[in-house]
Amino acid sequence: MSQPAAFLDRDGVITVDHGYVVRRDEFAWVPGVREAAATLHRAGCALVVVTNQSGIGRGMYSEVDFLSLTDWMRGEFARAGAPLAGVYFCPHRPTAALGALRTRCDCRKPAPGMVLAAARELDLDLGGSVLFGDKVSDLKAARAAGVPHRVLLATDGVGTPDAAPESLATAAFASLSEAVQARPWTHKAAA
Repeated sequence: MSQPAAFLDRDGVITVDHGYVVRRDEFAWVPGVREAAATLHRAGCALVVVTNQSGIGRGMYSEVDFLSLTDWMRGEFARAGAPLAGVYFCPHRPTAALGALRTRCDCRKPAPGMVLAAARELDLDLGGSVLFGDKVSDLKAARAAGVPHRVLLATDGVGTPDAAPESLATAAFASLSEAVQARPWTHKAAA
């Protein structure tokens, strides 16, 4: 039976966005994110990270570097009671990327490829899912994939989220922690 997912962008939602974070000493958790993710997990959501990682395509760090940091991050989420069901990433860019990674793909947000791949591989119920992102491109990917609940967060969990058309964001909060407390996806949301 399909399970709903809580899709999480990484940079700006999970970690403070210092730009191209790839080492543990650069990784700073957005306050409250692990606890909020644990709450989502206890509520029955599969936790899935969907993240653009153009630093790989630009040659700033390798896929191995990214996967090493991701393994550590997964362990930290698991220790917090918030095991990640999957981590999906896109290393591509249509410009300013090296070799075969310079391409217009269907996985780089705002395209829905990562969300759709996760739904197929993890047997997720997209119609009952929610995506938390800090950019309009996150919300566009979710809408294109059929995720009806799209929550815009302020980058790094601080301040007010950027403006987004109401057709994209079904709710907006400063942080994942704030959003999980309010649970706006349990109310009627625009598709």
